[in-house]
Amino acid sequence: MSRKPVVIGVAGGSGSGKTSVTKAIYESFKGHSILILEQDYYYKDQSTLPFEQRLKTNYDHPLAFDNDLLIDHIKQLLRYESIEKPVYDYSIHTRSDDVIPVEPKDVIILEGILILEDERLRDLMDIKLFVDTDADLRIVRRLIRDIKERGRSMDSVIEQYVNVVRPMHNQFIEPTKRYADIIIPEGGHNYVAIDIMVTKIQTILEQKSIL
Repeated sequence: MSRKPVVIGVAGGSGSGKTSVTKAIYESFKGHSILILEQDYYYKDQSTLPFEQRLKTNYDHPLAFDNDLLIDHIKQLLRYESIEKPVYDYSIHTRSDDVIPVEPKDVIILEGILILEDERLRDLMDIKLFVDTDADLRIVRRLIRDIKERGRSMDSVIEQYVNVVRPMHNQFIEPTKRYADIIIPEGGHNYVAIDIMVTKIQTILEQKSIL
């Protein structure tokens, strides 16, 4: 068997705890060859659109993502080639001129709300996880995060959640749960599930003679 990196997909709704799960797995392999690739960096370049039109971007819709570029980058990393990860600037609602150099690693954690929606992405993954958390917990976490970290008002967060986030979750994110190999309830607080995942990843790495 030729040596090839392991790709772990971590999906789930906004505020589900998928980032906590991703970080917990990453920390468990600290010292090993591992990287995190966030789908949030791969929103489409909108520089050709007028700013007023960019303001209407629905960041919870599958069409907001440049999956073609993301897939190309994963394939490059699978060949142990380095990539230049794009940077998205939310203040201008398009891609920045900056890029982040990323060196190939033996373990790639791909994290994002809609990474299981695209069959081409799913086909690149060795393990597919879905972090499943009740809607009331997700809205509370999103409220706290957006008010504290992004300086938004409670009213604006709730309005966006009701009009965009919730319907998009029900239409596009929740249905991708059926593609997951493992569903993790309650995100980063589910230490048993994370321990099981870490053990499984170790087994795969040993089979591929990477560890």
